[in-house]
Amino acid sequence: MRVELNEFKPDADSGTPLYLQLANKLSEGIHGGVWKPEEALPSERMLSDSLSISRVTARKAIDILCERGMLTRRRGSGTYITPKLEQPLSRLTNFSDELRQRGFTPGSQWLSRELGVATPDELLALSLSPNTMVSRLKRLRTADNVVMAIESTTVPAKYLPDPKDVTDSLYGYFQTHNVLPSRALQHIRAVNATGEQAKLANIKQGVAMLYITRVSYLEDGAAIELTHSYCHSNYYDFVAELRR
Repeated sequence: MRVELNEFKPDADSGTPLYLQLANKLSEGIHGGVWKPEEALPSERMLSDSLSISRVTARKAIDILCERGMLTRRRGSGTYITPKLEQPLSRLTNFSDELRQRGFTPGSQWLSRELGVATPDELLALSLSPNTMVSRLKRLRTADNVVMAIESTTVPAKYLPDPKDVTDSLYGYFQTHNVLPSRALQHIRAVNATGEQAKLANIKQGVAMLYITRVSYLEDGAAIELTHSYCHSNYYDFVAELRR
């Protein structure tokens, strides 16, 4: 797509600072799909020359969008559109389907798939009897090959006897075997990335991540899934509609 940068030119007669006007116009362009996720934004110099503004103005506008998590600077390379996954908090969603609906290509990088005896925490969360066997899945969830989250899932073996049967979508497997969850309880809080998590997610140690714990249930009330996700906070928006 050829981008006509003149469309983003700030109005010099407006009372709104030029850098803020530019940031808002670029934001609208990103939301409107002018640039795709992981695509490079025009450089400060290009914005400055094309829009007849100072490089300081261009830099301040880009700084604002970086702070909003819409852009990501890569040293020695440029500034790129940050992939973003917007998830509603009022609906049980499938990671892969959510990404596809937003034009991303979902993927998984498997870290482990194993069968074992449930731990005390898994017994409690899934209401299992002692010595129950469970399948454990650990993977990196990706969008257009960008790591979005580190995910660990436990499923009772009665619903998933062989964890290697899940090749892509766990919920796709559930649907195929007629055990699709009907509801879930989810808790979200902020944590700081450990050294291991930082390495896996390609971020700095100590950077804020969203830690999400979810327990999903079948229609009959049986717990079928316990998932712990450590999400790259720049890539996630959670949306809740509130009504009086």
